[in-house]
Amino acid sequence: MNAIANASPLVAQFQEVADAARQYGNEAQRAAERIFCRDGQTDATVLHREQRALHGFAWSATLVEAVVRSAQWGLRLADEARLGPLDAQVLAVGLAEYLAQLSSGIPMGQNEIFRPQELGLHDAAARLMADASVREMQARGGTPAARAALVDALRSGEQLGESALDEELDMIRDQFRRFTEQEITPHAHRWHLADELIPDALVARLAELGVFGICIPTEYGGMGLGKRAMCIVTEELSRGWIAAGSLGTRSEIAGDLIASAGTPEQKVRWLPAIASGAVLPTAVFTEPDSGSDLASLRTRATPQPGGGWRIDGNKTWITHAARSDLMTLLARSEPGVEGHAGLSMFLAAKPRGADALPFPAEGMSGGEIPVLGYRGMKEYEIAFDGFEVAADGVLGGERGQGFRQLMQTFEGARIQTAARAVGVAWRAFDLAWRYANDRRQFGRPLVEFPRVSDKLAMMVAETVLARHLTSFAAMEKEQGHRCDIQAGMAKLLAARVAWVNADAGLQIHGGNGYALEFEMSRVLCDARILNIFEGAAEIQAQVIGRGLLAR
Repeated sequence: MNAIANASPLVAQFQEVADAARQYGNEAQRAAERIFCRDGQTDATVLHREQRALHGFAWSATLVEAVVRSAQWGLRLADEARLGPLDAQVLAVGLAEYLAQLSSGIPMGQNEIFRPQELGLHDAAARLMADASVREMQARGGTPAARAALVDALRSGEQLGESALDEELDMIRDQFRRFTEQEITPHAHRWHLADELIPDALVARLAELGVFGICIPTEYGGMGLGKRAMCIVTEELSRGWIAAGSLGTRSEIAGDLIASAGTPEQKVRWLPAIASGAVLPTAVFTEPDSGSDLASLRTRATPQPGGGWRIDGNKTWITHAARSDLMTLLARSEPGVEGHAGLSMFLAAKPRGADALPFPAEGMSGGEIPVLGYRGMKEYEIAFDGFEVAADGVLGGERGQGFRQLMQTFEGARIQTAARAVGVAWRAFDLAWRYANDRRQFGRPLVEFPRVSDKLAMMVAETVLARHLTSFAAMEKEQGHRCDIQAGMAKLLAARVAWVNADAGLQIHGGNGYALEFEMSRVLCDARILNIFEGAAEIQAQVIGRGLLAR
C-alpha cells in the first residue's frame, strides 16, 4: 500500500506528461503532413499506398488524446479534492502504459504493431521517453510493483472514485447501476443462451426510465439531457448486458436524425413516440455488398404517380428490425446520380413482427442472421420488393441529402458505442476479478499470481482512460463543437479495450471461460463486435487520420 499512499507528487506530473504527449502528437502531425500532403492537400494515391502509416498516425493521435484528457481529469479531481490514492495510481498505470506504447509500439490489431519509426518519429519517441515527467510517470505507474500495488488496494476494499463532478450525472449513474444490478445482470446470461429477444417487460421498464428519450428535447417529450448522461446510462446498462445498453442506440440515431433534419411535422409525429418507447426505431443502412462503402448503396426509392415511394433492394445486418416500428432507411432516390449525392433518408413506418413472421408487411421479407454474441435484439437481412413509404417520408423533405444527414448523427452514435464498449470492458473486469479472487490454484487465489494481477491492473487502468476519452467526446458534442474525430477516437480506443479485457478475462478463467455456462464466454462474444459495427476499427482510423490531415 505504500506505493500508492501519497498521490500529491503525482498530481504535479499530470500537466507535464500531458504537455509532453501533446508535443509528441504535434510532431506526429507534422510527420504525417510531410508524407501525405502535397501543396496543402492530401494525396489520395499516397493515402492508399501508405494506409498503415495513416492508421498508425490515427492511433498515435488517439493515445495522445487519451493521455491528455485523462491527465486533465486527474488535475480536475485534485482541484476538487476528489483525487484518492487509488484513482491516482490507476491514472499513473494507464498513463505510463500509453506513453510507453507511443514511444515503442501501438497494437492496432492482434498482429499489427505500429512503430514510431514508420512515421519517422524515432527521435521524437526518444525525446518523449527522455522527458523527466514521463520518466517519473514510468517509475510511478509503469512497473510490476505499481500494478501489484493497484491490485492490492482493490483487494483491501478501496473504491475507485466515479463521480462526474456533477450531482445530476452522479444520481443518474447510481440509479442505473442499481437498476442494472437488480433487473439485468442476474438474467443476462440466461437470455443470451436462450437467444431470444430482450423481454418486452424490460423494454417497457427502460422506457419508463426514459432511456429512449435521454437526448430528445423536452418539448418533444424527451429528457433533454446531454451526451454525458447518455454515456453514463449506456455504460451502466451495457455493464449488465450489451444488448440492454444497445436498445437506446437506434433511438439515439433516429432521434438525432429527426431532431436535426426533420420537418416540424416529422418532429411532432415521431420524437414524442420515440422518447416514450411507444415507437422503437431501427437503422436500415447496410447492404450485402457495400459494408462501410455507403456511396455504393443500390436499394432504390422510386416516386409513385399517386404520391409516396416504392422501395426495392436488399439490406443486411439490421439490428432489432423485427420488433421495430420505424425504419430510418437510406436509399438511392435520384436516377442517374451516383455516389453519396443520390441518397435520401426515409422515415418508413412498419408493423412490428414476431419470431414466426418477423416482417408482416407487404413488399418486405427477410429473416434472422444467427450470430455469436450481441444477441437480444437479433440481426436481420431484409428484402424490399415494392415496399411503400408515405409521400412525407423523406427526412426533412429534402431529396438527395441522406448521406449528409446521416453523417451529422455519426458523432453521437459513435460516442454512444464507445460508452457501450466501456460498459462491456467493466463487465469483463468484474467477472475476471471475482473469479481471480475465488479460484484457488497451488494453494493460493489466482489474483496472487503476478501475471494474473498484471492483467487485472491493466484492465482497470485502460477502462478508466477509455471512459475519460469517451466523456470528453461527449462533452464536446454537448457544447456544439464538431467532434467527429474525438468521437472516432473514443470508439476506436474503447472498442480495443473491451476486446482486450474480454480476452484477458477469459484467459484468467482458463478452460471455464470457454464453457458456455460461464458468463465470460458471452462477454468475449459481445466484445468482439465492438471493433466492427458503427465503423470498423480500420474505417475509424481512416476517418481520424484523414480528418486530422484535413484540418
